[in-house]
This record gives sequence, C-alpha cells and structure tokens, in this order.
Amino acid sequence: SEAAAREFGADWEILPLPFRVGHGFDLHRLEPGYELVLGGVKLPHDVGCQAHSDGDVVLHCVVDAVLGALGLPDIGQLFPDSDPRWKGQTSDVFMREAVRRMDEAGYRVGNMDVTIILQRPKVSPVKAQIRENIAALCNVPVSLVNVKAKTHEKVDSLGENRSVACHTVIMLLRKEDY
Repeated sequence: SEAAAREFGADWEILPLPFRVGHGFDLHRLEPGYELVLGGVKLPHDVGCQAHSDGDVVLHCVVDAVLGALGLPDIGQLFPDSDPRWKGQTSDVFMREAVRRMDEAGYRVGNMDVTIILQRPKVSPVKAQIRENIAALCNVPVSLVNVKAKTHEKVDSLGENRSVACHTVIMLLRKEDY
C-alpha cells in the first residue's frame, strides 16, 4: 500500500496479490515473577514470560504471521523493546495494529493455524478461549482459527519448562475477491 511505502520505503509496497501466506514464530524464556499469558488468557503457573510487554507468545506470533504475509517489518521493528511505550503493554494492542494494517492493505484472514509449544501447564483447557480471542481480534469467525498445543517431550528449554514457543501459519485473502 502507499501507506506502507511511505512508512518503510518503496521496498515495503504491498502488491495486491489474490492471497498472501505468512509464518510467525516467537519464543520467550519462562521466569518466576511474571504472568503466563497465551492468546490473551492468563494461565496459573509458577513462571511466566519474561518480556518487555506482557510476553504473550501466541499473539506476538500471530502478529508476525500477519505482518509477514503482508511483507511488512516484524513486531520487533514496529514495537521495539527499547521504546518505553510498550513496557508491560498487553499484546491485543499489537494485534489490533497488525489487523488494521491488514485491513488497510485490502486483506482479511482466510485461515490460520497456531501451534503452542509448552511443557506445562496443559493448554487444552483454554484452547477454545484462545481461539475465540484470536478470532475476535481478527474480526473473523472462530472456524477460521485453529489452535494446537504440543509438549516438547522434555527436550531442551521448551521441554524443561524454561521457555514457551509458538508457530503460526496464516493465509490472507483479498477482501474484494471473497
């Protein structure tokens, strides 16, 4: 879009393709003294995500998938941890900005697939709520959002419950075509 080109330079022009695919990834260290927030849901746990914002690895990942599909800079460039405005910020603010940019570029979510990797606590009791939160933030039916949760079989920092990670794949469709 012209707005992206103005903000990031000509290399950031969003060409009007019929669909666009993005992948997001995020990982945060788990430490005592922080809340564990996944997809806007607070989970009771003895450790949480160490981060500049609320550390919601799921929403950060979805933001990066949306921005990636649009060919825009990642979440760290748009909301740098060096900027005090984002200290402790809830991640729905980042999601709303990514969705605003998606809408401005003329796209909507076709579907997305989110995979959370966390040894414990179990995510299955809150998966439906995470799906609903993401769908609401993206202004789409919940049927377009899939959320899976996996352990890391006690391997490396993820399996030792020292970190949490998330992958997201998203397809964006041009609004005028669908």
